[in-house]
Parts: sequence; C-alpha cells; structure tokens
Amino acid sequence: MNMNDIIIKKRDGGVLSKEEIQYFVTGYTKGEIPDYQASALLMAIYFKGMDKEETYALTTAMRDSGDIVDLSAIKGVKVDKHSTGGVGDKTTLIVGPMAAACGVPIAKMSGRGLGFTGGTVDKMESIPGFKTTLEEQEFMDLVNKNGISVIGQTGSIAPADKKIYALRDVTGTVENLSLITSSVMSKKLASGSDAIVLDVKCGDGAFMENLEEARQLGQLMVEIGNSDGKRTIAVITDMDQPLGRAVGNSLEVIEAIETLKGNGPADITRLSETLAGIMVYAGGKADSPEQGHEMAKESLRNGSALEKMRLFIQGQGGDPAILEDTTLFPQHTFAVEVTSPSDGFIEKIRARQVGVASQHAGAGRATKDDVIDMAAGIYLNKKVGDAVLEGELLATVYGNDEAKAAAAAKDLEAAYEISDTKTEPRPLIKEIIGL
Repeated sequence: MNMNDIIIKKRDGGVLSKEEIQYFVTGYTKGEIPDYQASALLMAIYFKGMDKEETYALTTAMRDSGDIVDLSAIKGVKVDKHSTGGVGDKTTLIVGPMAAACGVPIAKMSGRGLGFTGGTVDKMESIPGFKTTLEEQEFMDLVNKNGISVIGQTGSIAPADKKIYALRDVTGTVENLSLITSSVMSKKLASGSDAIVLDVKCGDGAFMENLEEARQLGQLMVEIGNSDGKRTIAVITDMDQPLGRAVGNSLEVIEAIETLKGNGPADITRLSETLAGIMVYAGGKADSPEQGHEMAKESLRNGSALEKMRLFIQGQGGDPAILEDTTLFPQHTFAVEVTSPSDGFIEKIRARQVGVASQHAGAGRATKDDVIDMAAGIYLNKKVGDAVLEGELLATVYGNDEAKAAAAAKDLEAAYEISDTKTEPRPLIKEIIGL
C-alpha cells in the first residue's frame, strides 16, 4: 500500500477502504508516515469529505491505536458524558454528581482546554489538593465506593487522535464533520463506558455554528456509538452566548457548586437537569427521560448531588471545605470592570469572543505548554435579553496580571452588542437525537 496513492484517491473524491484508513492511522501513529503526507490527506478529507463507512473505519482505527479501558470491575451501567466544547461549560462538574446521586456510576476521563474553550481537568485542578491522575485500581475503587471519579485522559487512550488532532490544529482542518466525529468518538469508545450522552454545542462559540451542521454531527456520532454497542444519545444545545455567568477555572467550579446547592443560573441549571436526566435513563435507573429528569431535579432539592460532590472531591485528595469557603480557591489580585456604553438591552454576547478574552486574562492556553492562572476569568453580570443603563456593570475580568486583565477587558467590550429593543435568548435545548 502506498500513502501517495491514498492521498490522490481521496483528493479525487474516491472512497477509502477500511484497510487504507487503517494503514494511514497505524503508519502515522508509529511515525512511519511524515507530517506532510498526513497533512495532505487531512486536507483532502476536509474538502472531499468521508461517508459513514469511512468515518466509522477512521474512528475504530483511532480507537484501536491504544488501550481499550475495561471498566467491568465497576458495578452497574457506566454512563459517560461529553461536550463538543464551549465557553463557560462546567456541566460535567454538575451532572456527574447529579447522576451519581441517582445511582449511575460515573467513571469519566476528561481533557484539558486549548484556545478559547475550557477543559474539565483544568477546572478540577483549581480545587486545592485535587488529584486528576490516579492509578487504575484506585480510580475504579473510588467509583464503586463513592459512585463517581473523574480523571485526566491518559496518553494510552487513542494516541492516534492526539497526534492527528495536533496536526489538524495547525493545518486548518479542524472543522470537518468526519474528523470531529472520529476524534470525539475514538476516545469515547476506548474509555470503557456502556452508554454515552453527547452535548453537541451549536452557535458562535462552537465548532458547529448552525443547527443543521450540529444535527449532522450529532446523528453521525450517535450512529457510530450505537454501531459499537454503546447506547448513545446526543443533545444539541445553544452556545451562542456563554453558559452560565462564570468563565474561567476556579470561577466555574464555584458556579458549579452554587448550582448543586440550587443557586445556579437558570440556563446551566436547566441544561444540567436535562443531561443528568438522560444519563439516569441511559443508565437504567429511570423508565423514561422524563422520570430521569425528575430524579435529577430531586438530587438538587434534597442535597444528595452536593453530597456526591463532597465525596468526589474528598476521594481525589481535594479539600471539601471549598463547598462552604470559596476563599480557599486561588485568588485574583486584579479586577477590571466593563460597563455599558449606552442604555438598552443586551442583544448578543459573542461566546467565542468571551472565551478569547478569558484566555487572554490567563484562564486558557494558546499552546499546550502554557501555564494557566486558576483565578483568572470573567463574570458576566448581564446576559442576552437583560436591560442595561449607561455606565452599568456588564461584566468583570479577574486575574493576577494587570496588563492581561486590562487587555481582556477590551476584548470583552467587543463581545457585547446593545440594542434599543429587547431580544429573547435562543432556545437552550434545540434537539435530542437517539432517544
């Protein structure tokens, strides 16, 4: 088999065989195929696309490039949850404890953030003492004991994805349906859970900016998950403005805690209840998504989800006192306010621009080696549809570098649009695929 022939075949719109895709994935992962040939094939795929069979073959080849996690030692139906990435998306830290409180074992591997999107592992590491790396047996023991454990992804899970994604990131080939699907699902299929709930973001702060693209992505991921024997459900949700009010690591953990206490913003609370309810249903603890939804809501009302969060933090070496005392989190030294230039209503908050502002404040990475300021971030005082007066506070940028915070505030100003007429926020939950 010849790599040049494979590139030309896809360049000319041909359908690659399972064997040709396997040859590429194996050869590139082992370093036998150079970056320039891999880049050429990725660009050909970007422009010519892949059909479902090709996408499934790429996904399984990437899945099989590393270890397949065996979670059979954990009792019950394990349900994983994955978001395709967004701004202010701290739902894992909320839905994990909620689903666990309803009896669903949560054994999850999460990633770090890069660019304007945040990563769950970074958020967890803002908790004093919290360990995101555990030995396999300790990880499983914690799930059996407490019902939940979330750790960072290991390099042995789908190493082909890590290498291919790094190349896509610098060759303009990220936003492709088949490449996104194979990247997400190769890791999910290798992670060992029995069912998968996908939060597919749609809007300005997402890879898929319109509903039709998000629907295609959700349907393809559901089909691939089900084909591999995993019950898979996708929820298409809005990411045209940031989720909740907090953007940034420790700020988002604090908002997650407040949500578990029943004091969270309406949007993050509603989305968390929906996702957790579907997880409870997929895990066999409810007879319908509606019943699962009610069980999830009850876990907030009766405090059992908050108690699972306490056990989760304590089990991984974190200080559970943060649930009552937020001053134990890393603290900022600078706060820069962004105020409204006029009277009116918030018409739009560009999610991607807010994410970039948060990154510039120190809360995110431009490269994988950047050091994050755990206290840096943004708090949004006004959301879409809110009335505002000239000079009134729109948002605040926090950080430990005055120049960075000031620059981020300028970025944030550009994210807001104010109009004379009231705009209703777009529907938060757009569609559910796979129920």
